[in-house]
Amino acid sequence: MIVLMDWLLFIVLGSIVGLVSGLIGVGGGVIMVPALVLLFGFTQKMAQGTTLALLVPPIGLLAAATYWRQGLVNIPVAALIAVGFVGGSWLGARYGTHLSNATATRIFAIFLLLIAVKLLVSTKV
Repeated sequence: MIVLMDWLLFIVLGSIVGLVSGLIGVGGGVIMVPALVLLFGFTQKMAQGTTLALLVPPIGLLAAATYWRQGLVNIPVAALIAVGFVGGSWLGARYGTHLSNATATRIFAIFLLLIAVKLLVSTKV
């Protein structure tokens, strides 16, 4: 059962993640998954599933519309990626739900480390 204080904390978390996602374009999962695991005690897989469920429209639609109004959205590319995302996310979820929590956590951490290293190495000052 979710108590009122948890409701408020989840709304605050969503607001912060939404703000950061809108500002720098990171997938909500980069922030949301670790927050649910570290702050709320979710298992890795529960955090991943919850994050995937919350990212469906209208949340992404409102942020994308704001960027679109500024001419910052390539609709054909977004549509093509979405087509691939449907199948890819389904396959990933089917595979991911069969991993142990420890394995899922390690894969996620390695993925974040690789992204961080790539950004650090390729960023021009």
